[in-house]
Amino acid sequence: MIEKAKKSDIKEIYALAKKTRIQMLKMGLLQWVGDYPNQAHFLNDYKQDGLYIYKEKGKIMASVTILPENEEAYKEIPWLKDNSLVIHRVIVNPDSQKKGIGQALFSKAIELGKELGCDSIKVDTHPDNFRMQGLIKKMGFKDIGYLSGINRLAYELCL
Repeated sequence: MIEKAKKSDIKEIYALAKKTRIQMLKMGLLQWVGDYPNQAHFLNDYKQDGLYIYKEKGKIMASVTILPENEEAYKEIPWLKDNSLVIHRVIVNPDSQKKGIGQALFSKAIELGKELGCDSIKVDTHPDNFRMQGLIKKMGFKDIGYLSGINRLAYELCL
């Protein structure tokens, strides 16, 4: 079940982020390094009313941030639409990946975008994050270009 996160969920989300980051590093993926994402990121996402969690049996198994577009880095390339939501910080417990949770998180963003009358959903990922690229493409997003300022591939789904 996907729901808005509570402030009290942030520590558990951060622990999940650390676990996910360690798994990414073991796979040789240097997308999240240092202490990114950290509790301050999640608190900011929460304060902007954009932090969501996926729960199973009362335990947080995943989280995602869905916010109106305001990324300075996104101005570097032409997009298809302007009135958009952006998916950030997709985290799925490494023990629960490949079970459709990521698809559910993306579906939530798409549903929210439609409810809010947005024209598209945007997302970016590291060029070496092939698993995320596969999910993004599976969900129907189009490759828009390369964001050189943040070393990310950009994708967009028109609603």
